[in-house]
Amino acid sequence: MDHLIAAYIEQLENEIEFYGEKYTKILPVKTIFFGGGTPSLLKIEFFRNLVGCLRKNFQLDPAAEISLEANPGTVTIDYLKNLKHIGFNRISFGLQTSNPVLLQLLGRIHNHFQSIQAIHWAKESGFSNINLDLIYGLPCQSIGDWEKTLTDALELQTQHISLYALGIEENTILYDWVEKGVVENPDPDVAAEMYELADKLLLENGFECYEISNYFKKDEKVDYRCRHNLQYWRNLPYLGLGAGAHGYIEKMRYENIGGIPDYIKSMRSSNSEAKMSPVITETTEIDHFTEMQETMMVGLRLVDEGVSIRQFTKRFLVSPLDVFSSEIKSLSESKIIEIVDGKTIRLSKNGRLLGNQAFIHFVN
Repeated sequence: MDHLIAAYIEQLENEIEFYGEKYTKILPVKTIFFGGGTPSLLKIEFFRNLVGCLRKNFQLDPAAEISLEANPGTVTIDYLKNLKHIGFNRISFGLQTSNPVLLQLLGRIHNHFQSIQAIHWAKESGFSNINLDLIYGLPCQSIGDWEKTLTDALELQTQHISLYALGIEENTILYDWVEKGVVENPDPDVAAEMYELADKLLLENGFECYEISNYFKKDEKVDYRCRHNLQYWRNLPYLGLGAGAHGYIEKMRYENIGGIPDYIKSMRSSNSEAKMSPVITETTEIDHFTEMQETMMVGLRLVDEGVSIRQFTKRFLVSPLDVFSSEIKSLSESKIIEIVDGKTIRLSKNGRLLGNQAFIHFVN
């Protein structure tokens, strides 16, 4: 869809301006995250225009975290230097695995050498906050393969590592291959063993787990946790901009049109008097109780921080120990969650592998 990129960026700027006007340009913004697909395919001038448009329409914190998801095979040193000059200060590379066969299985366009080169270039360009995305539980992936990927990733000396268990989705080539028996369906017990191995190796190498799937390098001066994702896990508001984006603001979750052509068409036909963005296709009002449920559900993903009883009570004027007394009692007895010093509700160490069994207690 290269021929649509310029038109798409133009309409994305219009959506940014819509929200800028809606909130009279005073909405404070502390994080910006360009993600979904491969944003690093965009030419540098598009990022320059978009970040400029965001600065013009919002009250952007001078120390805002501005992140980009990138495929290692799509960047050059000049591209990365330009990103840094524009204001990007965090970059996330989809390394996934260092095994070339598994990279091909995933349909990735890069090889491990390109990952090493991209990270070297990012450091040379001034990026000091770099994340690596790694995937485990792949078909045909052995424990040895996974350990090699972890070792290779640690040698790259980045500040953050995210671990993702493979989810095989319908309507994908991998799903069809599993259905036809071309590749084996990943074994969940092996995936659990891989997670425990990663946790052990990362902790031994100076990382700390702050969310079930996310680790940051411990540093006395700099907090390398992803501030943008913390906004999600604390169930705080965020704007979702662009095709297929999701947002949560003013007690409402919303979803934008998914297709690029439909997004462009809807923005072009928008009414300047409209109260809602013309590309929103679905909205869900979040009532008080649902907000409390969601705050528990996402907050429990935070390994140490968990859900603060004091902050929850301040936000909702009621203690989670009262609202969810039966749920908390059941999960505590099952040793999936623990209450620390009467202040924090969080997953136990064993509960991290059984997180879904906790989360379902807080879903209608």
